[in-house]
Amino acid sequence: MPNRPTPLITGEIYHVLNRGTGSIPIFKNKYDYQKFIQIFLYYQNENPPVRFSRISFLPREQQEEIFSRLKKEKDFRVEIIAYCLMPNHFHFLLRQKKEGGIANFIRLSTNSYARYFNTKYQRKGSLFEGRFGAVRIENEFQLLHVSRYIHLNPYSSFLVKNLTLLVDYPFSSLPEYLGKTKEEICQKEVVLSEFSSAEKYKAFVMDQADYQRELEKIKHQTLEE
Repeated sequence: MPNRPTPLITGEIYHVLNRGTGSIPIFKNKYDYQKFIQIFLYYQNENPPVRFSRISFLPREQQEEIFSRLKKEKDFRVEIIAYCLMPNHFHFLLRQKKEGGIANFIRLSTNSYARYFNTKYQRKGSLFEGRFGAVRIENEFQLLHVSRYIHLNPYSSFLVKNLTLLVDYPFSSLPEYLGKTKEEICQKEVVLSEFSSAEKYKAFVMDQADYQRELEKIKHQTLEE
């Protein structure tokens, strides 16, 4: 993978994304999405003791000891602020906590998932495009709008038909933001601290839903011409 021309800076927040090579599907069912979530949560940790693929071969007591230690230490490479997994790509809002944290987080997560995916579906070769995209968040305005863009992806891409289904989309951090799940993956207060309530954030997201969907439709129509 070629070196990134602009280094990723520790302490800064980035919109990070990557897609399947040639835009092929990288998630075929809910189990694939769930596996990727398990993998990226594991490699969020700076010093996991074994590769994720080896965890299931360890005695249950040893597995529990590993996960308990990692949960207690919370020694993270990155802070996950928001995310959304789509059939052929993913988005993250990440704050880099360690030098090289984002690059290592993405490399380890995608390599581990690619091994799982290629084994499961009996395929060979690269699953993801060579270098992930990363755009630095420069101010609060950009932070809020990128979080909205990420959370609207399933709707603007017509993966879900309506906004009711959007708030229940299980492979995004939006349900966590809105208190619809007990999961605690994201440092959502980085975004929600700008709103008086989760409902205010929901209104902020929904306000641009149809506009973003229309832009996405126009983009696809333009590419097809």
